[in-house]
Amino acid sequence: MVAPNKTAPVVEIEYAPDDSWWESVLAEEERFVTLRPRPAVAAKPQPEPEPTSQQPQPSPVSVEIPAETPPLAINWEYAMSVYKQDQIIALIVSGHNRGGLLVEGADLQGFVPYSHLVDMVCEAEPQRENFLAAFTGRELRLKIIECVPEESRIVFSERAARADAGRRTQLFQSILPGHIVRGEVTNITDFGVFIDLGGVEGLIHISELSWGRVIHPANILQLGETVEVQVLEVLPERCRIALSLKRRQPNPWITVQQRYAINDIVPVNITTVVTFGVFARLEEGLEGLIHVSEMNLAEGKQVKDIYHEGQTITARILHIDPARQRLGLSLKEL
Repeated sequence: MVAPNKTAPVVEIEYAPDDSWWESVLAEEERFVTLRPRPAVAAKPQPEPEPTSQQPQPSPVSVEIPAETPPLAINWEYAMSVYKQDQIIALIVSGHNRGGLLVEGADLQGFVPYSHLVDMVCEAEPQRENFLAAFTGRELRLKIIECVPEESRIVFSERAARADAGRRTQLFQSILPGHIVRGEVTNITDFGVFIDLGGVEGLIHISELSWGRVIHPANILQLGETVEVQVLEVLPERCRIALSLKRRQPNPWITVQQRYAINDIVPVNITTVVTFGVFARLEEGLEGLIHVSEMNLAEGKQVKDIYHEGQTITARILHIDPARQRLGLSLKEL
């Protein structure tokens, strides 16, 4: 192995929380959150036929026009009181969509996102549709996690209601950005992992799970696992806490040029095989791409015919780009 370039400058990389974090959270559910009034149904009287000299005019028929069904009224003062006091309330499920459940009760109506249900057993369609449909008519114990009167928006959570009333307020007063907290993995989605912090759930976005490339969050954490994470952002008004797992460890990309140099020959472990090459890990958090053009494939052979996940091979470093967290590898000229 060629000695690392000890004189290479350290590249300072700033990693502020991404503003698009929460846009990806509940991406499907958010489309359905805005409250919708109940559809109005009214029967229209049929026009009376024109009288003719050959046909006697019929007697007038009374047509009853049912009144429109009014939308449910929301007592916003009551809603804000329930939200601020972190109270647990019981509401009836009145319907559903692919994002979650519609619930209502006296003076309240709103939405429970699928990811905020205690029992989530179906991620794929149509099983998820059947799962949600079975909730219709059931009573759920819920907490309000978002209350925005100007947007006619109320979001409920069954998960949050597992904690005692008032617990959320206590936690938001004690948890601050930069704190290291411990919690249990309660939900794993395509966009990240939810962690129960003892009454409030925080999110580790997929981009904050590892300094390396993450294929799926389930490859990093498992349901029921207890982990220590760093608090990145606290939004009490939205009942949201952004967490990071990777920041519990030093960022390997900052010092990569102190430990590796172009043309170094290094052992790597293949993590993913794709049609255009393979991704290989040098160390935890550092992965590079070996493009198919940098392989010595026999005629008629494909990448998958030669390489497989978990295989350890030797590669040459082609280029290092710490700012973009990219590293190129080659199997030629070893």
